[in-house]
Amino acid sequence: MAVQIIDTLKKYGNEFQSKCLAALVSDKAFLERTSDIIDKDYFESDAHKWIITEIIAYFMQYKQLPTLSVFKIRIDTIADDITKTSVIDQLRGVYTRLNDSDLKFVKEQFLEFCKNQKLKTAIMDSVDLLKIGKYESIKTKVDEALKAGMERNVGHIYLSDVDARMSEMARNYIPTGFNLIDDIMDGGLASGELGVVIGSAGGGKSWLLSKIGSEAMRQGKNVLHYTMELNENYVGLRYDACFTKIPFQDIRSNIDKVKETISKVPGKLVIKYFPIKTISPHTLKIHAERIMTLGTKIDLMIVDYADILRPFESDKNSNSYTEMGGVYEELRGVLGELQIPGWTASQSNRGAAEEDIIQGHNVADSYRKIMTADFVMSLSRKMSDKATNTARMHVIKNRFGQDGITFPTKFDASNGDIQVFDEKSKEGMLLQTEMDDGENVIKNMLSNRWNSSKKEKADDME
Repeated sequence: MAVQIIDTLKKYGNEFQSKCLAALVSDKAFLERTSDIIDKDYFESDAHKWIITEIIAYFMQYKQLPTLSVFKIRIDTIADDITKTSVIDQLRGVYTRLNDSDLKFVKEQFLEFCKNQKLKTAIMDSVDLLKIGKYESIKTKVDEALKAGMERNVGHIYLSDVDARMSEMARNYIPTGFNLIDDIMDGGLASGELGVVIGSAGGGKSWLLSKIGSEAMRQGKNVLHYTMELNENYVGLRYDACFTKIPFQDIRSNIDKVKETISKVPGKLVIKYFPIKTISPHTLKIHAERIMTLGTKIDLMIVDYADILRPFESDKNSNSYTEMGGVYEELRGVLGELQIPGWTASQSNRGAAEEDIIQGHNVADSYRKIMTADFVMSLSRKMSDKATNTARMHVIKNRFGQDGITFPTKFDASNGDIQVFDEKSKEGMLLQTEMDDGENVIKNMLSNRWNSSKKEKADDME
């Protein structure tokens, strides 16, 4: 004879039980995962038992979450006025907790409780089976209990999920704000995806990351920006310049203009500094989860930059190649767990500083960076480009479409004004002319210096 398990959620308190119901009426995936392992007797009050019974019954019939309108209709079927009043009060409490910041914790604890109850029941039911030697039946019961509460989403069913993959919302992407780049990225980076900007030292990588972050904020997205080189206030000033187009050195003398401009930006920004090589991608995950627990949703993570993170676990026999590749794999894994996209930057080797186009073979340390990332573009700004506020963006890798494309770019590092053009467009051809002229100016300048130096040596010899 089976022994009845009488454990309930009493030890967690009434508020916790109310939050469990809030999680069930607001998260379809969670309800789907727990619907067959929940017992109404886990809850203490009759009102909670009635609510959970209605939730499960409605979901089993319609495969959807019950709405407040559904409950209003079902409440009219309750004959006892005292029970009806109690149910109304408890439902009011449930719906006021839909946005509580600790619901993720509540879901984890509730799921663990339900799974443990199933396992305890299976073990107790196995006592009689053990006495009569039905070991296979015992194994079946325990195996079924261990499977309780497993993830129900088996994946994308190719033949039946045609509409889902054809939908524009199949990827919940965040655009970069550069239309030409977004077009070849199928809109931008989506949840769990990693984009990398490769450039030389002082080439403008950090400015480009700030520009991408500011464009996300213009779209109402919340950005978490990690910096390992610049302090938090300095990064904030760069965002100020991106929004206002005021030269960086003049920002502090235009405070009123800055405040007026950023007050109209719909997205939020959190900037966090960590010293070089003191943290791993895992640390970033813990910090990001803390922010989300406090009630701020994160839509995009920017890491400036991953090359100066350290691996979470370091093998004493590893070298810089394997360590750096591991850091990028860890970072992409963190983005997958948090279900947000992320951008970072990577250093090119010294030989790329004066290259017209920085290619994949110019990446420093480890080619595994490129292998791991979903989208990789390089930023080339030679000495002549810095004089003419020009640059070249080159798409090295693109999981979403065409790569190997180079875009002439206006790049003003004084205020974050970055614009990308098609090389065949009027603006693109004008930029290319400016870049060619800039190289000639630099060549003439160097030639004049050389000739002047030769003349000075000749005069000294006389």
